[in-house]
Amino acid sequence: MTKISSDGQVSQYIFDALQERFPDAHCELAFHTPFELLIATILSAQCTDERVNLVTASLFVEANTPEAIINLGQPALENKIRSLGLFHNKAKNILAACKVLVENFEGEVPADLELLRALPGVGRKTANVVVSNAFGIPAIAVDTHVFRVANRLGIAHEKTPEKVEEELMLTFPRERWSLVHHLLIFHGRRICSARKPRCEECPLTKVCKTYPQFGQVILPEKREG
Repeated sequence: MTKISSDGQVSQYIFDALQERFPDAHCELAFHTPFELLIATILSAQCTDERVNLVTASLFVEANTPEAIINLGQPALENKIRSLGLFHNKAKNILAACKVLVENFEGEVPADLELLRALPGVGRKTANVVVSNAFGIPAIAVDTHVFRVANRLGIAHEKTPEKVEEELMLTFPRERWSLVHHLLIFHGRRICSARKPRCEECPLTKVCKTYPQFGQVILPEKREG
């Protein structure tokens, strides 16, 4: 049996094993345009993609442009996204972001990380999701799943999403960043869950830092900051 020792060997092993396990890893938010993805990602805060997709399936039929969202107004928008939680703040931020897009970008979502981050309600994670999935720009969006899995595996050791993102960007080649993001999310959602990880199904126990030879040790959950 080949010994996996160096950091490069470990990261390659993780990438290959996850790609084999999840060959269809992709963004699970439903969207057709960069704007739809931007709105869906804002709505996904503290909510599952599945639930967001149910809401946006209806919302985007009526309003899937910044102008249309603005025309809805906050009360109507809140009513449409009420089931997602935090609906008041989400609606407020979405409307504010739409106004900026209309006033400064002719209603188009900019394909630039810093310009996206300047939009109301858009943090680094959301901006990374949009540039990666809507524009094909390599990026690693560190959500709670990526944060948890990367630290459990030992390919990250930091305590903030921003620092974990930096670690992962140094660990994997740039051309793999977006796929690594999806692979870690798929693994976190389907196997390496927060409370009851299914270690018996995991293809990474050979290199996982929190899975000793006998039994398992799970690190405390880190909250996204």
